[in-house]
Amino acid sequence: MTTFPDGFLWGASTAPHQIEGNNVNSDFWAAEGRMPGMERSGDACDSYHRYREDMELLADAGLNAYRFGVEWARVEPVPGLISRAELAHYRRMIDTAVELGLTPVVTLHHFTNPRWFAEEGGWLGDTAVERFRHYAEAVTGILDGVGWVVTMNEPNMLAIMTGMARLAADPEAAKEWQSPTVDGPRPPLPAPDVEIGKRLAEAHHAVRDLVRERTGAKVGWSVANRAFVARPGAEAKKRELEYIWEDLYLEAANGDDFVGVQSYSSQWVNEDGVEPHPPHPDNTLVGTAYRPDALAIAVRHTAEVTGLPVLVTENGIATHDDTRRIAYTGEALRHLGEAITDGADVRGYLHWTLLDNYEWGHWEPTFGLVAVDRETFERRPKPSLAWLGEIARGGTR
Repeated sequence: MTTFPDGFLWGASTAPHQIEGNNVNSDFWAAEGRMPGMERSGDACDSYHRYREDMELLADAGLNAYRFGVEWARVEPVPGLISRAELAHYRRMIDTAVELGLTPVVTLHHFTNPRWFAEEGGWLGDTAVERFRHYAEAVTGILDGVGWVVTMNEPNMLAIMTGMARLAADPEAAKEWQSPTVDGPRPPLPAPDVEIGKRLAEAHHAVRDLVRERTGAKVGWSVANRAFVARPGAEAKKRELEYIWEDLYLEAANGDDFVGVQSYSSQWVNEDGVEPHPPHPDNTLVGTAYRPDALAIAVRHTAEVTGLPVLVTENGIATHDDTRRIAYTGEALRHLGEAITDGADVRGYLHWTLLDNYEWGHWEPTFGLVAVDRETFERRPKPSLAWLGEIARGGTR
């Protein structure tokens, strides 16, 4: 049995576009109207108005942290125009979390951009870093008392999305693309473009330094971990792929206060590359392998590459069976505890996700600790929420 460190953060994570609803100024809202096979986010979970109820569910269950995001498309609806009302909204969210005993972990960018930013060329535009820094300057004014700031969510996945958006500008190429949560055959995700990754690292560093100057928060970014495992003879290929998919971004965390680990499954690597994962009855609703051991693989690799404290900013499973969610999470926490015992400096575990939400184009995959009625927005806590709260209260696994 592992005793987790004093001050360990136990909670859940969310993303603005996936839960707030009606994020009409964002590039993703625009994409929902034109990408083949994508469902609309619409009202999402109406968390823009119901955030207090969501936080109360976490606090009442015994959890002590909540990761949520500020939506750039709301804060800066047109270039240079900062919405004071929207900043006040997100400040109220921070105050509500603190009032309820939840440590706020605030994400500045969770995949979505203002539509105007995308039209300027997005992250490939000449002024991208300057634009992001200007937005962050505005947000730092509401971060008093926030202890943890994530500059960007999964820049390695953002690099893929940026590259795919470039392809999608070609109507013929767009026909070949589907969101990664669509069931059925689809092309594998392309590897992140290294040059795009370097641009995102530049943006991260510019904003990291700004947050440091203006707040007392710990600052870092979160990386999507593939938890690669090499077949015999494939260690060199594994190292090659790790750099492209992860280590470029982990190395860019040099000088950060922490690094966020986001892990769901693991992938085998052979001498030819990543092995396609075959259909299997145990697969999750997004087609990935059932691999609760992946979290510890990811944490160990991240700690080895960076030497930084780790905050698990996302870990979970897409399933309609909450008993399976509890089994998966329990096993993941057992492996995480072993990594801590072996010396990994882990500061918290934030489950993905609090609510069954809009999963980037689709509503079918359910990751939440809480179900949400799509018509009435009624929150229905699942047994997994109380179960995780009990672990948080006990501090052991």
